[in-house]
This record gives sequence, structure tokens and C-alpha cells, in this order.
Amino acid sequence: MISENIKKYRKKKGMSQEELAVKLHVVRQTVSKWEKSLSVPDAEVLVRMASLLDVPISSLLGVEFEDENVHRLTDELARLNEQIVEMQHEQILRKRAGEKRGIIIFLSFLAMFINLSIKRPEISILLSGFCIIIAVIILYRNLTLLTRETTTNMKLKILRLTTIFNLTIVIVSIFGSMFILLSDDMFLEYQEKIFAIVLITSIIIFVGIISPKLPFTRHTGLRLPWTIRDEDTWNVAHKIIGIISLPIACLYVGCSLTIENFKIVTLIAVMLWIGIPAFISYCFYIKKMYYKY
Repeated sequence: MISENIKKYRKKKGMSQEELAVKLHVVRQTVSKWEKSLSVPDAEVLVRMASLLDVPISSLLGVEFEDENVHRLTDELARLNEQIVEMQHEQILRKRAGEKRGIIIFLSFLAMFINLSIKRPEISILLSGFCIIIAVIILYRNLTLLTRETTTNMKLKILRLTTIFNLTIVIVSIFGSMFILLSDDMFLEYQEKIFAIVLITSIIIFVGIISPKLPFTRHTGLRLPWTIRDEDTWNVAHKIIGIISLPIACLYVGCSLTIENFKIVTLIAVMLWIGIPAFISYCFYIKKMYYKY
């Protein structure tokens, strides 16, 4: 790229940025911007620079020219300027996305801190739930920014639908937990069990329906080290989730209503639901990487 070439040939010539700037009748900051890909010199300055550095103009630009006329140079510099504008725009978007991710992560850790530090369960649930709700709303409002690799409206609709479902689950969990806390002790255990069965079954079934349609993204889905590194592995994992979710949900409901140890049943169901696609996708990833190299 022209920025790297200017820096390379300037150093090869033994010139500092200041020395090159003086000879080109510009300030040092201008040379610094050229070398940082923040701007490019115009055609007249580029011709003088090539002469000062004793290199062809094509070497500075990093392209081959049949002739080095001013019009050809102007066109090439205009193209480079467009690339720089795109790069700067991409950097701005990445910075904004990083800021939004930072806020979401902060709210998530704040919710965890509230749960661990506040002893009164009703206050803890309300405050931590509020943090999670705000985090999910921020995610929803910035889905396009955070998942810019998603190019179709259909995929964006799926991500929005998934985020809305997540928000609904959080709100229902907050109200359900508060209702259980304020209920009579004699109904507490039964209410907790039914509420948990309905909530967990709803999540498993919804995720099973939506998973095969989820686009390859690091923000929504089964985010494992191997699934976020390879799109094919991602697709395998989410197809498996789509296949096993309904059978696991039915098995979970049946076992929950017939087996006394509800916590163990729930733990096994969740482990199977996540563990099966995780294991199969990992085997697929290892096999793919092995044959690749």
C-alpha cells in the first residue's frame, strides 16, 4: 500500500518525516498522515516525492503503470482515497461496536455482582434483572452494527426475533421469581417446579426451531471456541440443536413429572441439549482441520 511504500522508501533514503516534509513544502503531520493511511498525496506532490526518493511512481503506489501520466495518477490516487475513506469508516464502526459490547459486558457483570452482594432476593432479582434487560435492549438496538457480517434482511429478522425472545424470557423470569417469592410457602415448591419446567421447555423448543436458521455470528447462538472459528462447524452445531431439541424437551417434561429429583433431571437435560451438539461439532471441527493441514 502507498502508506507502507512511502515509509519504506523514505527510510531507505535516510530521511526523517520532517526532512521529507520540508522538501515537499508540507508540514510533518501531513507526511505522518500519508504513512498512517489517513490520506494520500495529490498527483503533483507524488511526482516530486518519487523524484526525491529516487523511485518510480508506480513503486510508491504499489501498482504497475504502462505510462505515468497525470490523469492515470489522479485516477489511482482517487481510488486510494476511496479506500482510505472506507477504512476510516470501518474503524469508526468497529470502535462503536466495541463500545456497545463493553456496555453489554459491564451490565452483565454488574448483574452478577448484584446477585452475589445483595442478600435480599427480591431486590437482587429486580436490580440484576433490570441490568440484563438494558443489556438485551442495547443488543437489539445495535444488532446491525454488532453483526455486520449478516447481509440479508431475513437473517437480521431471525436475530431480532431471537433477541426479543431472550428479552421476553428475562422479563418472565423476573416476574415469575417475584411471584414465587411473594407466594404462600405451602405452594412454593410446586410453583417453582412448574414455572421452571415451562420456562426451560419453552427455551429448548424455541432454540431448536430457530437454531438452524441462525447466521454465523459471535453474538447469538452456541458460542464455543470451535463454532465461532469456522462457519461449517457453526452450521453443524446448530443443525444438531434443531434435531435434538424437541425430543429432549418432551423427555425433560416426562421425567420432570415422574422423577422426584427435579434438579438432577434438569441438569442432565441441559447437559445433553448442549453437550451433544458441542461434542459432534468439535469432532467435525477437528476432522476438518486435520484434513486441511
